[in-house]
Formats: sequence, structure tokens, C-alpha cells
Amino acid sequence: MKKICLFPVRKPASLISIIVAALSTGFVAAAPGFAEDTVVPGGIYIWPVPPEADKVRFGNKPVMVYQQHAVVGIPIKQPVGPARLTYTHQGQSRTHTFTVSGKQYSEQHITLENQNMVTPPEETLVRIRREASRQRALYNQQLPSQDLSAGFVKPLQGITTSLFGHQRFFNGQPRNPHSGLDIAADTGTPIQAAANATVSLADDLYFNGKTLFLDHGDGLVTMYCHMSELLVKEGDRVVQGQNIGKVGTTGRVTGPHLHWSVSLNGSRVDPLTFLAEFNSLVKQAGR
Repeated sequence: MKKICLFPVRKPASLISIIVAALSTGFVAAAPGFAEDTVVPGGIYIWPVPPEADKVRFGNKPVMVYQQHAVVGIPIKQPVGPARLTYTHQGQSRTHTFTVSGKQYSEQHITLENQNMVTPPEETLVRIRREASRQRALYNQQLPSQDLSAGFVKPLQGITTSLFGHQRFFNGQPRNPHSGLDIAADTGTPIQAAANATVSLADDLYFNGKTLFLDHGDGLVTMYCHMSELLVKEGDRVVQGQNIGKVGTTGRVTGPHLHWSVSLNGSRVDPLTFLAEFNSLVKQAGR
């Protein structure tokens, strides 16, 4: 939820003057117009990159820069408190410090009939590790920028059954926090591409079922899981709104739904936060 200020606010200085004044200190505030309450584990931090600066990195990973703003994905396990970006400005290495606030995510308890989806048999672990390694590599690759001037849309209209960040328990056993958004719909319902992208993965995975990775460039990747059918293949270029698959029940599921995740600089972030903040950035850039 956006914060609302009930007190008079002075007219802000221009973005350029803010940046120039901050270069000597290494600190630049978050860009005006973006919510500070998104700077949490699993959230987004948007920062106006100083003119002529480049090579912005967080946790030693390249950061997406869109319209002269760094769009930083904060890992859900990021410690609360000061965090640091590094960048190069006129040949000099510099740092920018910002603060990550705390956020309490809820728990979710799920019962699965197939115990192998809770504790996989030993002979399946080799496949699971191989698939996990492949996915990590795709999250961390840096493909060329795509045209994202139309922003992002939700890939499916349905009932949200699980939010990002839930601490999950399968048959009473704790697992990693939920890394995406679950949207329930009837089997066979079309799923759309959230934005222009290149298909970097189209496969049937053990936990995720029939899955697509759409790479939007600069370390921004969206994932679509549990589909009954894939309508595109690896290497295809897709456009926003294109049908890319259909809702299904493949992989580790309790019913037909889409698991949709967003990854920035190798970290999964809250898809709803990303939609709001990135689309706000696109809107401001288009003014």
C-alpha cells in the first residue's frame, strides 16, 4: 500500500540537482514517486542512476537499469538494515547505500496426496538438482534489453490462492518461502506473456511441471509453471498478451493454477510489487 502524506510538502528539487548533490556523499534517495515500503526482503528498490554512471551491481550481480533507473530485486533472505549498490562513475568506483526494512510474511500449510512431491525418492534427486542448476543459470544470464515500454500485465485473470513470501509447509514439513504468485483458473484457460520476451526455457520439470521462462533482458525473467500445454518453444520471441500456454495441474500442485514468478538480478521478488513499481516507472518515463 502506498504511503499517504497528510502534511504540506515543499516542491521537490529537480532529479538532476538531487543526483549531482549526492555524488560527493555516495548516497541518493529512492526516486521520487516510488513507494519506500517496497524496500523489503522480496521487494523492489528503484534508484535514479547518476548521469554517466554504469556497471550498477547488487550483491556482485548486475542490476537492471531502465530509463536511467536501477530496478533492484531484493532477495527474500536479505538481512534487514543497510544494503549497498556499487557502480562506476567517470572511471571511479562508487557505492550507494539504502535501507532494507523488515516484513513479516504469513505461513501456509498444504496437504499433498503424493508424498514423493514432499520427500522425493533418492533416484529423483539427481534430476531435481540438474533442473535447479539449469534454472539458476537462466536467472543469472544477461540477454539484451527488450522493448518494455508497455509495462507488464498479469498473465492470467483468476483467483489468487497464494501470495509471494508465504512460509510453506507441505504435509507439516517446512520448505522455502513461496517464490511467486498462484492464480487459480480452470484447466485449459489461456495464459498470456506478461511482456515482450525471448523464451529461454520450455520444459516439463519435476516440481514445476510444464514450465516456461520468459527472458525480458537485463536479468529480468518471468516464470510460468504447472501448465497443461506449452504453446511456444525455446528461442521463440513473444509479445505482450500472446498466448503462451494453458492452465494445468502438472508438477507439485493441489489443483489447476498458474504459478507466476518474477526474478530480478537472480532474486525472486513479489510479482504484485513488481507490477506496481515497474509500471509506475514506465508511466513516469513516458511523460
